[in-house]
Amino acid sequence: KTDTTLVYLAMTLSRTRQIAPDRMRFWDWVNRQTKTVRADVVVPPEDEEKKFDDLIKSDTRIFVETSTLPPNVPPETPPFSNLVRRFSVSTSPMMRKHEKLTTGIQKQLEDIKSSGLYKHERIIRSRQSNEILVGNQASTSKKVINFCANNYLGLSDDPSLIDAAKRALDTHGLGLSSVRFICGTQDIHKDLEKKIAQFHNKEDAILYGSAFDANGGLFEALLTDQDAVISDTLNHASIIDGIRLCKAQKHRYKHADMADLEAKLQATQSARLRMIVSDGSFSMDGAVAPLDKICDLADKYDAIVMIDECHSTGFLGKTGRGAYEYHNVHPDRIDIINSTLGKALGGATGGYTCASQEVVDILRQRSRPYLFSNTLAPAVVGASLATFDMLMKSTHLRDKLEKNTKKFRTAIKAAGFKIKGVDHPIVPIMLGDAKLASSFAEEMLARGIYVIGFSYPVVPMGEARIRCQLSAAHTEQDIDRTIEAFIEVGKKLKVIE
Repeated sequence: KTDTTLVYLAMTLSRTRQIAPDRMRFWDWVNRQTKTVRADVVVPPEDEEKKFDDLIKSDTRIFVETSTLPPNVPPETPPFSNLVRRFSVSTSPMMRKHEKLTTGIQKQLEDIKSSGLYKHERIIRSRQSNEILVGNQASTSKKVINFCANNYLGLSDDPSLIDAAKRALDTHGLGLSSVRFICGTQDIHKDLEKKIAQFHNKEDAILYGSAFDANGGLFEALLTDQDAVISDTLNHASIIDGIRLCKAQKHRYKHADMADLEAKLQATQSARLRMIVSDGSFSMDGAVAPLDKICDLADKYDAIVMIDECHSTGFLGKTGRGAYEYHNVHPDRIDIINSTLGKALGGATGGYTCASQEVVDILRQRSRPYLFSNTLAPAVVGASLATFDMLMKSTHLRDKLEKNTKKFRTAIKAAGFKIKGVDHPIVPIMLGDAKLASSFAEEMLARGIYVIGFSYPVVPMGEARIRCQLSAAHTEQDIDRTIEAFIEVGKKLKVIE
């Protein structure tokens, strides 16, 4: 686009003041281009600086970057990178505003890179699975074992789910081009909501475009300035952002600290309604919330409980119902359950809230992400219906995941690595330093293992880590090879002995 295109200009060097025809064409071209284009200009010798007077008056922004020849400049023009001078002017109000924005952003990006916190996106050229093709170019892509996906049950490339998605495309189309309450609700959306509610033993469920939206649209719709919300300090960013939008009193209790939670409950007894909010499983630590104890306190102080089960649904607990089943907590003791279709349940997209009929009904009337976002695509709905059918018939995938998790956790801990969590397929390998985590991930990729280093602000400063995630799709050979690579890299980088 013309306002961001970098135009590289060059000029034939001359020690004279005479303006040759080629140079006249050059300056005409410069003047034409810099009317609308942000230009990176290689400046001519000092005796030609006055030629920029017209450019200054024409509200242009000029930078020096590098050089290539513009039209009509002879190709025999000699290189002169060692002879150019830098010249910068800014007179346009629009350009000055743009510069103020970009300068601040550039400084932030430089700071992020220098601290080792810059996040690069690797390109995947295959379906999501236990093995994937990674590479910026197709010709240089290589197959690696993926140990960092939320593909807990290995369903992201399941043939039966892909077929279900295709069938929904044929019968219900690509999309609805509408929000739900206008003309965006199909029969399959209601079928899926009913099935989700059945899975979690709730009265009803409501679908969102993402679990982030489900959390973002919950608290503002339910809580008033007479209420209080009490949230675990390590809750997901979507919960934090959702809580910020509501008018309730906001309190945080120390992570999984029941004494601190009780103190917050005691301090908020004057509130009309108190909501305790926690992740069911904490995505960066692989820890499961003590829901049995949370529910005991909720009963004692007449509070309601809301949990986010994005990293629990489908595999935690004996039948994969989630963290509440893991702790043998009856679902009636959990008032609101939010979760996702985008992780263990096929990895596509979409989120949901399931609760009492009254809660779901008011969310349909007041939850802004639901009211103002397009409805979930039919293909995702069709595949998700098939997923829940699969999970309610058999536990063989969560059983295999449990076996894989135990094998990996036992071996990686025995090798001398410091890890967090218990029983969960999220296995954080703690390294501390952000640059070390980034280097470790690159070393692992060189050995054919795809993992990512996590650092601030995703995790607290000084707690950088490699977050491994097991899948039911992983074979024993995948796990053995990954453990060997971790040990090799750990010794090379002096993380273990």
